[in-house]
Amino acid sequence: MTFRNAFSFFALIAMIGFTSCSEDEEPMVDDTKQNIELNISGLEDLGSDYAYEGWIIVDGAPVSTGTFTVDGAGNLSATSFEVEKTDAANATKFVVSIEPIPDSDPAPSAVKILGGDFNGNTTTLSTSDGAALSTDFTDATGKYILATPTDGGSDTNENSGVWFLDNSSGAAAVGLDLPTLPAGWEYEGWAVVDGTPVTTGKFTSVAGVDAEALYSGAADGPPFPGEDFLTNAPSGLTFPTDLAGKTVVISVEPVPDNSSAPFVLKPLVGPVPADATDHFAYDMNNNAAATNPTGTVTK
Repeated sequence: MTFRNAFSFFALIAMIGFTSCSEDEEPMVDDTKQNIELNISGLEDLGSDYAYEGWIIVDGAPVSTGTFTVDGAGNLSATSFEVEKTDAANATKFVVSIEPIPDSDPAPSAVKILGGDFNGNTTTLSTSDGAALSTDFTDATGKYILATPTDGGSDTNENSGVWFLDNSSGAAAVGLDLPTLPAGWEYEGWAVVDGTPVTTGKFTSVAGVDAEALYSGAADGPPFPGEDFLTNAPSGLTFPTDLAGKTVVISVEPVPDNSSAPFVLKPLVGPVPADATDHFAYDMNNNAAATNPTGTVTK
């Protein structure tokens, strides 16, 4: 072996050895970062127009931890998010908001669904947190009657309308006892007819008409949320109908709302008796515990 060849051989061995040592070294770790871990259940798929976003509150200001989506089974697209270690250490609260896609605003939207204060390195999330909906809806109550007051006085098809009022005293009165919602949320009434949820209208006040009258007749209805199902039936349904044996629902909807179905929050549900009588006040069941999302966050 010539001197030149020997030099090349030993240089190659040295390079191999250097490469091997480099590959065995531990990867660089950024000790300025820390993971936030989410364990949340009960959220629903928002479709392609919206996503959930997590926020830690640091010195009173929101710091985004990142966005995530939820599939039809309720699984989060991501549960671990990297943030600055100093921000994590100083975080006092965690909040989950609903944001549009794309989102040009770096601040949280008004639509906040979950929140919780850190106790050490962990927080329990709920809708009742003051930064979210400020209530868990467990005190909500409701009554409804079946009637079709917008049909001009006809006494036919009286089981084809639902109105969220209480006439048990002999006069129509408020039938819903619901907490006032913060900005970014509103209530919506529904009748589930042969498996299809049909809106009765959106509202923020239980003592006034709702925002829609999509299926009612020409006459005025009572000054409460509700709807007659007399005209313009959605595809697959026929109006008038009979709501006996069906279900009525009050949901809590984000604003804006991109879905024609009830949102995950459904605090009141009323199974209509199979032998339901029109103009009789029926009680709704409180369903909040079954539909409120919950979760924990660890930093």
